[in-house]
Amino acid sequence: MDEQYTSRLEQALRTTHFAVTAELGPPKNADAEVIRAKGDLLRHCADALNITDNQTAIVRMSSIAGAQLLMQQGIEPVIQMTCRDRNRIAMQSDLLGAHALGVRNVLCLTGDHMVGGNHPEARKVFDLDSVNLVAMVRGLNEGKFQCGEELKPAPRFFIGAVENPFAPPYEFRPHRLKKKIDAGAQFIQTQMIFNVTRFKDFMAHVCELDLHERAFILAGVGPLKSPGMARYMRDNVAGMEMPDELVKRMEGTPKDKWRAEGINICVEIIEQMKDIAGIAGVHIMSIEWEEAVPRIAAQAKLLPRPHELETEDVAQPALH
Repeated sequence: MDEQYTSRLEQALRTTHFAVTAELGPPKNADAEVIRAKGDLLRHCADALNITDNQTAIVRMSSIAGAQLLMQQGIEPVIQMTCRDRNRIAMQSDLLGAHALGVRNVLCLTGDHMVGGNHPEARKVFDLDSVNLVAMVRGLNEGKFQCGEELKPAPRFFIGAVENPFAPPYEFRPHRLKKKIDAGAQFIQTQMIFNVTRFKDFMAHVCELDLHERAFILAGVGPLKSPGMARYMRDNVAGMEMPDELVKRMEGTPKDKWRAEGINICVEIIEQMKDIAGIAGVHIMSIEWEEAVPRIAAQAKLLPRPHELETEDVAQPALH
């Protein structure tokens, strides 16, 4: 592999048994120190950090700018790019600019609708969907703009996509994943997993289609903060399956232990992911609770990460 064009995440997935990515939410302001502080907190815990792209359609610092700040700290970023806000011209322009700055990983998403964000009156774009965005990035890698014009020199992105095993019809989800892999997705991050039984069934079908041989699949996991969060996910979040037993478990936990128990549940799920055929690692989504990620990574015995040269123990932060 050409080290200049191969991301550390790609190398980790190709050479290590169980990879880890984590999510970093940019601030709703222009304060670079927020990115730097979160980067310092998470750098020991993951092989690469996702920088979200105006998640939930709320205006935040640019994913590409956040990625550049992380790279200044020696941290591997994964930029997210949604189809909601840009047409194909703007997306290709941003991708070329990101590559010129050193970005090698891109996660392609359709994007949350603006009706739930802080600018519901904004015009939607959705010039492409996530499958077509994946195909467009693959085309750039192959030296072609989306319009067919030649692109020299071609960039080399490690292309990611997302999949939700919990959105009905369930039997369709592995085939939707196949469309993304056929389009060029090289790694997949899934929706947050709480219903492990359903996820095992999804992965069995994924393996029947040999999709795990064609792309690296990272299982999405994350900690619960409270019984209220568990109930909200169960009752209000489309495409999220929260088992009643986990809600009851959180409800039966003393208030001062809620967050610790939420981390325990996340660690238990990670341990189960290690035993599922076709899983290449986990993607930890802490939803503005980045302080939990080092605790999760340590308890799940995911440390140290291969790229870390330090041998000393990483201090564990308090559960805020």
